[in-house]
Amino acid sequence: MADIFRSAFQNLGRKRLRTALTMMGVAIGVASVIMIGNISQCGTDALTHEFDSLGLSGLSISTLENDSQVVLTDTDLKIVRESENVEKAMPVMMQATSVQTTRITGKALVWGIDADANQIISLNVLYGRSISVSDVKSGARVCMVDENFSQASYKRNNIIGKKLSITCSGGTEEFEVVGIVKTGSGLLQNFIGSYIPNFVYVPYSTMQQLLGKSSFDQIAVKLKSGTDVDKTGDMLVQSLNRTNGSSNAFVSNNLMKQRDSLSNILGVVTLILSSVGAISLLVASLSIMTVMLVSVNERTREIGIKKSIGARKKDILLEFMFEAILITLFGSLFGILAGYGISYLGASYFGFALGIRLDIMALAVGFSVLTGMIFGVYPAMKAAKMNPVDALRME
Repeated sequence: MADIFRSAFQNLGRKRLRTALTMMGVAIGVASVIMIGNISQCGTDALTHEFDSLGLSGLSISTLENDSQVVLTDTDLKIVRESENVEKAMPVMMQATSVQTTRITGKALVWGIDADANQIISLNVLYGRSISVSDVKSGARVCMVDENFSQASYKRNNIIGKKLSITCSGGTEEFEVVGIVKTGSGLLQNFIGSYIPNFVYVPYSTMQQLLGKSSFDQIAVKLKSGTDVDKTGDMLVQSLNRTNGSSNAFVSNNLMKQRDSLSNILGVVTLILSSVGAISLLVASLSIMTVMLVSVNERTREIGIKKSIGARKKDILLEFMFEAILITLFGSLFGILAGYGISYLGASYFGFALGIRLDIMALAVGFSVLTGMIFGVYPAMKAAKMNPVDALRME
């Protein structure tokens, strides 16, 4: 067996350029599958991170728009916080408005948040501090802004202590910047960036004062690990309805489903693109078959000599099969290196973390070797079935 393997390896070296070109075809197919899988993984990871960073990994509780008689209050917030399977909950208020500094005036989405917001929506504070408990209790006129707003207004990242004016309910209030938060990677924030380019965070109590209301727009809920999101959401809605004496005034929104739906769509796109990569592997395997048939025709006298001195049909078959397998294995190895090399450069450029996907690697290599073996069978059988006398007569 070792002699057959060594002979197959040496035969590939006879026509090095032809062998290299055939391997390149396999490598391109494997590299395309690897890159498609890595693109999908980076996209899924980035999508998950973006949803998590905006608090979209759990539940949100709100009132139905057609029911103006029932609102979310501190009592409802307490019920949610004390419920089983709820790890954290906070009130959320949102207002699309305009903000103004000494240099610019622009649109912004103002978020009213609690002191522990960073534990629910993962606010990454780069400079200064986040909203504190004392800020919430006193209704302080303080705010956090994102990095983009800081750059746009003062051309620098750190604008702690600067003032900005927020228009709310027809009036304008001045706020002091106490923190700068990292702007999202752009998948979600840039999606609405042409409409609301800036995010500003203020204490929810301050926003209540400005709007003249004591209720909340939503309650953002972070659930304990392993919790059934839909079941917990239904339980929370039932509890709030009972407390408020209503039958259908509240609604829970499973934000993880939205993330999963987008992930499923991304998965379908990946499957379609992977199919294109698989077709390229099939084309490469056909080229292996062509090369092996040419090799059989070129080595008919050699095959006749080997069979005349005792080589079995099995030996000839295995020798050509090993050649096909070696081509696919070396081609797959080069494809893996090229695929991960290009993927790493792309991920580094866009700031994504890239992991080693052994499942994609095994699938690409396995499919490549399998198709190589299948398309290498016919040339190998043709060589093995040659009559030694006829083979020796051929030029």
